Amino acid sequence: MSGRRGGSDPRVSFARVSLTVWINGKFVERDAAAVSAFDAGLTHGVGLFETMLAGTLDGSEARIFRVERHMARLDRSARELGLSESLKPRALAELAEHVVEKSALVPAGSPARARVRLTVTGGDLNLLSSTGHGPVDPTVIIVAQPATQYPAEMFDKGVSAVVADPRANPLDPFQGHKTLDYWWRLRALQGASRKGAGETLILQVTNHICGGAVSNLFAVKDGALLTPTARGEEEAGAVPSPVLPGVARQAIIDAAGELRIGCARRLLAIGDVLDADEVFLTNSSWGVLPVVRVEGKVIGDGTVGATTRRLRQRWEWMVAHEP
Repeated sequence: MSGRRGGSDPRVSFARVSLTVWINGKFVERDAAAVSAFDAGLTHGVGLFETMLAGTLDGSEARIFRVERHMARLDRSARELGLSESLKPRALAELAEHVVEKSALVPAGSPARARVRLTVTGGDLNLLSSTGHGPVDPTVIIVAQPATQYPAEMFDKGVSAVVADPRANPLDPFQGHKTLDYWWRLRALQGASRKGAGETLILQVTNHICGGAVSNLFAVKDGALLTPTARGEEEAGAVPSPVLPGVARQAIIDAAGELRIGCARRLLAIGDVLDADEVFLTNSSWGVLPVVRVEGKVIGDGTVGATTRRLRQRWEWMVAHEP
């Protein structure tokens, strides 16, 4: 995902990085981290996850950026999709931050950051015999490890993107949720990597933009932001959106408001992206990632634009200072 043409990805490493694993109430060693062979996350792909960024608050206290919003999204999806109605978002947030503290990956006063993944599956749920009305005893897994180190070149010069073949279906009720069904997205991302691109853009079956395979999309036109409408933002009576309401996406929308940058949420066509002055992608891992080329089309003047740089600086400030 370096955005370079050809060559190896400088971030790829097969080293066994240090990590801390918590499963169903206890910390376990990496080699002992396991779930039941009958876990619904394994047998049927029943589950949700959140990927979060941990750092120090004002250089002292370690915490996860917007952890409450991550847990609120997880809880909403679990209820809407029938996974569980008994998740406790605040307790999960506290638990995730405890895992970060236990990991010692983010010492006080250190600029180090950690990547935290919280996964909730259906546990030992037999979907073929379950009525769907009984209680679910979910499996909860939290893993903390060093955050991915992206090359500065990605942010200074931007990356290229390609358009994926698979399409997102707005009538699929599981779209717009962070489910375990990521295989098709990762497969599309692999295809982009083989072409030397940093991301792949997913279209809806209506040919409207959904976003990146692992990110949300923003276009900049005449100094204002455009971003596809996400799940839960649709107008009354509209077709549901398959776009994930990203936590980093919302942070950038909030930042745009603070900086008095206009932001419209609506259906976007590929032309809105190709004709934009600037394009960038957001997720909790890389924050704000500039895109300077889509397929063979140069975006704007082919360099990272002023609005994108301004919002990336604001993102970094928010991660370091927001309680």
